[in-house]
This record gives sequence, structure tokens and C-alpha cells, in this order.
Amino acid sequence: MPSAAPSLDGFDQTTFTDGDAHWPLYRAGAGPAVVVLHEVPGITPPVAAFALRVAGAGFSVYMPSLFGTPGKPFTVGYDIAQLARACISREVYVLSRRGSSPLAKRMRALCRHAHAEQGGPGVGVIGMCLTGNFALSMMVDPSVMAPVLSQPSLPFGFTRRHHEALHLDHDELLVVRERTAEGVSVLGLRFTHDVLCPGARFERLRAELGDGFEGIEINSGPGNPHGLPRAAHSVLARDLVDEVGHPTRAALDRVLGFLDERLRET
Repeated sequence: MPSAAPSLDGFDQTTFTDGDAHWPLYRAGAGPAVVVLHEVPGITPPVAAFALRVAGAGFSVYMPSLFGTPGKPFTVGYDIAQLARACISREVYVLSRRGSSPLAKRMRALCRHAHAEQGGPGVGVIGMCLTGNFALSMMVDPSVMAPVLSQPSLPFGFTRRHHEALHLDHDELLVVRERTAEGVSVLGLRFTHDVLCPGARFERLRAELGDGFEGIEINSGPGNPHGLPRAAHSVLARDLVDEVGHPTRAALDRVLGFLDERLRET
């Protein structure tokens, strides 16, 4: 962790510690806790804007800075550099089909911490891209009641087995199945032609979780009615079009509704 992490407008900054590991932690809002796990290359301005949108909807956002420089805008070079760092990290297993990343397991402690501070039925987790599958792994902790997988991209790989893998080990998958059978739902988001989050992964989630999985797949194919590029990837941040009637805005609204349904006490 850097000695002095940058501040972000709209957030209070603190530190989250798990054992010997430390991360800058950005906090905003009040209400049930939602852990926002940013995508590669880091907490870019669109990711920060999304987190503030969640806070503005009546939630306490906990957003750790896992890699990159908080507040730094996206560039291709920055993205590639941070992706390369993640790929060689001992905390992220980018090719693992049958095991979650150590970083995902560490973030379960943040969920417990957030739940202890905010109370309520449980915690929401929103993972994006490299951290998208983390939300599924973190669901092993009973504090997590609203996991959202936005363009879950792990494991990387070109084989069918990699495309349909969930980045979980056998025991974790059993717990996830049990929790969905008990009524905990999983929400997933992807663009239809996103090569980093292939359709086979959502097919596998439907096969494993049945009605416990709600998948939103936004048409990004040739000639799609909203002119989305084939390379569209970041549903809630960089590729979000915040206009009523746009499918990415509808996806954002569904995420906020999902959090409301799962985290508000009745």
C-alpha cells in the first residue's frame, strides 16, 4: 500500500487491514453495506462515479483500492500495465478454473467488517471484470446477501473449459449452490459479444444455480439497436450510457433494485 493514497472527491478515505495486508479504503453514503470491487485498471473516474451512484441510492459503499492509482483515468497503456501486474500477482489466479483467487478470500473479511459496522440482513458485493468472479467466491461468507457479477472475466483462456469455468473450487461451488437453494440470488451482467466474459460462463451459472441466477445480457452484436461497439465490456462504468431507455442504464437500475430487495430490512 502506498504511504499516502490519493483522495477521491465524495469519499472518505481510511485503510482496511487483513492480517499483514493493507488497502486504501474509500467510503461514501449511509445505509446497508455494499462492497464495490473495481475493475482493471483501478478506481477510474467512471468506477468512482458508479460507486457514488450506489451511495446516493441509500447504501454505505466500501471500495478498496486493489491495484492501480485511485482517480487516474483509463488509457490503453495504463490498462495493459495494470492487467500485466495482476496477471503475475500471487493474489490473483487469472488462469485458475477450479480455485478462487487469494484476494477474493481476503475480501470476505471486508464483508464481515462492513456488515458488523452497518448491520442489517447482510452485505452487497459488486465485482467487475477481473473482480467479477470475486463476488461469487465471497458469497461463501454468510454476510454476503446480494452478489453482483459484472462482466466476470476469470479465468482467462481460450478453451471451452476456461470459458465456462467459474473461478471456484468444488467446495466453494457447493456452498454457493446451497445458498442459492436457500434463497440468496446472484445477479450477472455482460455484453453479448464480450470475449473476456463469454456466454458459456453465464450458461454454466444458469446450469449450476437455476432460478438462483439472474443474467442480464446486453446485445453488442453487429447492427445492435443502440450502436454499442462489439468491444463493449464495462457494463456499469466505462461503457455505461446513463440515459433512460438505454440497456446499460436499465442494467444499472436493476443492480440498484437488486440491492434494495436483498439488503433492506422488511
